[in-house]
Amino acid sequence: MNGLLTAFILFLALHSVPAFPPIRSRIILRIGRPAYFVAYSITSTALLAWLFYEALQTDYVELWGTRAWQVTTTLLFAPLGLCFVVAGLISPNPFSVTLRQSDHTQGAIVTFTRHPVLWGFVLWAVGHILPNGDLRSLLLFGGLAVFSLVGIFVAERRSRERLGSRWPIMADGSSIIPFKVVLTGKRPLYIDAPIVTGGLVSTLVSAWLLSGGHAHLFGADPLASLAALR
Repeated sequence: MNGLLTAFILFLALHSVPAFPPIRSRIILRIGRPAYFVAYSITSTALLAWLFYEALQTDYVELWGTRAWQVTTTLLFAPLGLCFVVAGLISPNPFSVTLRQSDHTQGAIVTFTRHPVLWGFVLWAVGHILPNGDLRSLLLFGGLAVFSLVGIFVAERRSRERLGSRWPIMADGSSIIPFKVVLTGKRPLYIDAPIVTGGLVSTLVSAWLLSGGHAHLFGADPLASLAALR
């Protein structure tokens, strides 16, 4: 358990850096923007791998039994979350986490929510809490979900401050709540290249995981578990 908590604390510390512009700007000034993003991505991936490794080494303590509907929820939430993350990262978005920061252009994914990447992690994490039902999964995925939810409100506040008087006009037709403006008819649904890319990546990755990749990496086969519970 100590290893899991240590890995999680370091993971949270690393991902808190973008929330402090003075620290991030100082690092970028010293090593350059490309080197910063490369180093950040590599370190983040390594810490995430370590986090999962420590979770798998932690003793299993069951909290609730698994039901078929919980596994089905994962099969819906996880691919949707991955689509949100990929599409959000490659879409121009003046409000939240993206690789294409823009104060003018907004990708189609922003009509679904102003914070697609962070909501994507929430969906993915919540989808993995329900079917696992053990303490280590609750700590791991629950912690990631809470951290991402806090990040949504931090990103919302920062975008309001940065955009100032432009924020109400630019934010009109989008929402912090996923699918709200589409379901209420405030804006029509439309798809652009980043959303298509996100959907394709999510479909391919999900297909690989369900065809044996998930069992190979984590020792659990979602489809086999679903079949056994029915």
